[in-house]
Formats: sequence, C-alpha cells, structure tokens
Amino acid sequence: MSKVKPNRFEAERIKKLEKIQSLGLDPWGQRFDGHTPIAEARTQAPEESGVDGEEVRIAGRIMLRRKAGKLRFYDIKDWTGKIQLLFSRGDLTEAQWELMGTLDLGDLIGIDGYLRRTETGEISVFVKELTVLCKSLAQPPEKHHSVKDVELLLRQRSLDLIYTEGVLEKMLQRSQIIDSVRQTLRNHKFAEVETPMLHAVAGGAAARPFITHHNTLDIQLYMRIALELHLKRLMVGGIERVYEIGRVFRNEGIDATHNPEFTMIEVYQAYGNYETMMDLTEDIVTDAIKTISDTMVLPWGEDNTIDFSGPWERKKYYDLVKEHAGCDPNDPAAVAEVAKQQGIDTENVHPDVVLNEVFEATCEEHLTGPVFVIDYPASICPLTKRKKDDPNIAERFELFVHGMELANAYTELNDPLLQEELFKTQLSGLSDEDSMAKMDTDFIKALKVGMPPAGGLGIGIDRLVMLLTNSHSIRDVIYFPLLRPEGQPAPPE
Repeated sequence: MSKVKPNRFEAERIKKLEKIQSLGLDPWGQRFDGHTPIAEARTQAPEESGVDGEEVRIAGRIMLRRKAGKLRFYDIKDWTGKIQLLFSRGDLTEAQWELMGTLDLGDLIGIDGYLRRTETGEISVFVKELTVLCKSLAQPPEKHHSVKDVELLLRQRSLDLIYTEGVLEKMLQRSQIIDSVRQTLRNHKFAEVETPMLHAVAGGAAARPFITHHNTLDIQLYMRIALELHLKRLMVGGIERVYEIGRVFRNEGIDATHNPEFTMIEVYQAYGNYETMMDLTEDIVTDAIKTISDTMVLPWGEDNTIDFSGPWERKKYYDLVKEHAGCDPNDPAAVAEVAKQQGIDTENVHPDVVLNEVFEATCEEHLTGPVFVIDYPASICPLTKRKKDDPNIAERFELFVHGMELANAYTELNDPLLQEELFKTQLSGLSDEDSMAKMDTDFIKALKVGMPPAGGLGIGIDRLVMLLTNSHSIRDVIYFPLLRPEGQPAPPE
C-alpha cells in the first residue's frame, strides 16, 4: 500500500525534522518544566532599554520571523500572550545556531534566556538556549494575520485559534464566564448535578429530538432536548437548590443563534418563584461580566453598547403587544389581522400561538434590554404555574437583550393532576409515531410524590457568551460547530 506523498512545503519541513534528528534531538519534544507564561514573563522585564533583566524560561509557537545581519528575530505566543525573541550569533553555540536554522513558522519551541528591552522599547528575550518542543509539518495559512476563509477556519478550528486575532482570547473568556456562573450558584448554595443525556421520552421542551437505538435493550432512545424533568425529579427527592450545565440536542435548524448541539444551564430553587429567578439571573449575568470586563457597559456590534447595570427593566408581554403590534392582545380577530399583515399563517392555529408569533414578529426587535418580559399566555406554557388572580396568565419570563432571547424562567407547576392534563392537551393531535407524542409518565409519578413550589430558570450559555464577547454568530463561540461534511452539496430547497 503506497504512502501519501507530502506536498513540497511538508517535504521541506520533513527535511528539517530529519536534520533535528541528526543532531541527536527529538523533533517532537519532551517534558519542559518550569516555564513561565508569556504574559507573566513580560511583567518581569526591566523598565529601561539596554539593561539585562531576569533570566526566564518560556514556551510557545513561532508566529513571525525576520533577519537583521547576524541577528534573528522571532515572535512566539502561548495562550497568555506574545513576545519577541532575539537570537544573536555570538550568544549561541554552533549546534544551537544550526538548530535555529531548522525552525519554521508554527513550530513549538522552549526558550531559556534573559529579558531585555530593545532600543525601541520592545520587550524581548535574548536567547541563551533553544529547545525544540514540536516540529510543525503544516504550512500556516497565507497571510495568517488576516485569514478570511471562514469555512476553512471552522473546519480546522486549531488554525482559527492560532492565527485569527482574538479567537483564542474569546474562547478562554467562554471558560471564565462558565466558571463564574458556577461560582455564583455556589455562592447561592446550589448543588451541581449530572443527569442522563439518553432519554426514553423526549420531554421538557417542544423540540424535535435526535433518535438513536440501544442494541442490548433493543429500545429507541432520544438525545435530551432539555434538562428540566430530571432536575425536577431531584427536587422531589430533596435537593432543594439544583442546577446542571450540560449539552442539549435539538434536531432543528442552524442559524446565527441556533446550533443543533448547544450548552444550557437549568436551575431550580425550592420555595422560590419566577421573581426569585429574575434576581438570580441578574446576579449570574453581572457576575460573569465582572470576570471579563471592568465595566457593565459592553460593546455590541460596531456602534452599539449594552448597559447591564441593574436593576433591569420588567415589561409585561401583553403591554408590549399593545405597544408594538398596535392591537388588543385579548382580541383574537385583531391579533389575526396583524398576523396576516406579517405573513403569519392563522388557519387551524390556536389564537395564543398566533399571538406569540405576532409578539415575535413585532416586539422582539424593540427589546434592546436587558429586559425581562413577564406574564405569558398560559396555554403556551404547559410547565408553568398560573397567576392566582388570572389562570390565563403564566408566571413566566424571558430575558431579552438586543432582540435575542437569553433566558427563560417559570414559577414551576407542581400540581401533578393539572400537569398531566396539560401534557395531554399539548400532545393531542400528534400521531403515535411522532417522537414528541409520548408523555413522560415517570415524571408525573414523581410529581405525585410531592415537588415543592419552586422557581426554574434556563439560560443558553452560548448566547450568553455571544452577548458578553460581542459575537454575532453562535459558531464564533462554540469550539466545534456542526458543519455539513466537506464536499457534500446542500440539500435541495
């Protein structure tokens, strides 16, 4: 069986790899202890130029290189920052100078040297010893500092992280944000749990699941579309403050704010309600902002900002429809007329579903926020407790920021008889073969044991990261977004 012939760039790099081996060195590197992150090393540089500073050991990837007589300048970066290296012919042994000649852009190297500022004030490491830590066989993208092939970068995310300015920093901010969410919930005495990703019944949301098959049990299973029903079981079992950050899967569309596989957090607090969840949501988001920013006013797009300073506005759903749709939300005929103007189908559609589509079409774009939209039609909220003085209104809120829904929360329904009735209503009309037409009877059994009154909250982590890092596509904040296989044509419309 013949081997794949390397291209000329790879062939040249393999020659240099063999040269490293001929010098008795390992081109793939070994353990390299005691190195300092580059950002920390930079803080140790002397203030004056031309003065030798502390000795330092660093490691990173070669990003740039240039010659100046007997001097060689390299820029390397790690996940904390960049720094310039200066190789002087007089400072290195013959073997070390020869080893330097085997280096290419993209190689990972370790450096022992001393810090110094050049005459131009550039913080640099004057190299005393070079260690090869990994020879890169791949040619960097052309003009890597301004790579524009988005498809290439998403398919080869490692290139994007290395060569696109700001991507690595943004993804590390994602980790900081998630860690902050956990810390806020720890401060509020919540317990983190893990619940199953494979469900016998696709429940907790109105969404189409991914379907799989378990061979041993010979049963059909569903990738979870929500975290809710298992977390509520745990509340029944006595975990009064519970949350999970986990992957959720919905076999639906892909656009700027939707990916079939995404990260959610769901939180449940016994003896709370949706107002409790508003306060908690504000704490979660503002604490996350504090970990990545010195101000509560964050940029959005090129010209806009978002002021997350509290307290956030609270506006009623029905008031917003009156204001922006220009009709009485309690008048189905008037709502239907607006729906037709918006191109919304109303035939054989429940009036409250039509009302919600009118809300989405006419109101959401005006919700620059952050704003809590509260008190939704009860008929579209089957897991939500009704208001005492009006059973047609559900104690639910959605948090909007610049027209994007960021969080969804309820005063949770804990009446098992009403819950069972609402599930039946929700599922009526669906065929038996429909994967969403099955009631989770085990959940109803758990409710009958007794679930405390509670507030529940769901936040899309990917959307939260989008908003806090000024990203306008969910693909920008997910390490590996789902893509059509390379070369596969788009399905016919």
